[in-house]
Amino acid sequence: MSAKKDDGRRLVAENRKARHEYFITDSYEAGIELKGTEVKSLRAGQANIGESYASFEDDGSFCLINAYIPEYQQAGRFFQHEPRRKRRLLLHKSELAKLFQAVERKGMTIVPLELYFNAKGRAKLKLALAEGKKLHDKRETAAKRDWNRQKARIMREKG
Repeated sequence: MSAKKDDGRRLVAENRKARHEYFITDSYEAGIELKGTEVKSLRAGQANIGESYASFEDDGSFCLINAYIPEYQQAGRFFQHEPRRKRRLLLHKSELAKLFQAVERKGMTIVPLELYFNAKGRAKLKLALAEGKKLHDKRETAAKRDWNRQKARIMREKG
């Protein structure tokens, strides 16, 4: 999936599901604190952020949770990393304050959209403040459909 963008970015992973499930309001660019073998796996174009999310931890840090960066096959077993470990995200204090305020007061969600290398070769994560879309309740339509079937059956029996 490593495609080059016009601005010199090299896309590693994209969360397409996020744009479908959420209303995106603001986006931010965050740095990621990575270990050596994680960088090599990302450079090989291997990562998945589809099930990941960003969260504020109890110690005050801001972390990416449940992002999957597989082990780098050519590295020795002592140098490997945990594929789904928490990775600290790096943002300015003012941006962190805005994100924290939006999550606490407005109940918004912080969703990762893209994982990429910028023009300088640094790993970056595009985050978005999002509100959840109201999903259609299928139980209501199923109940209406069943009632219409029963009603038609009753009318046939009487008539």
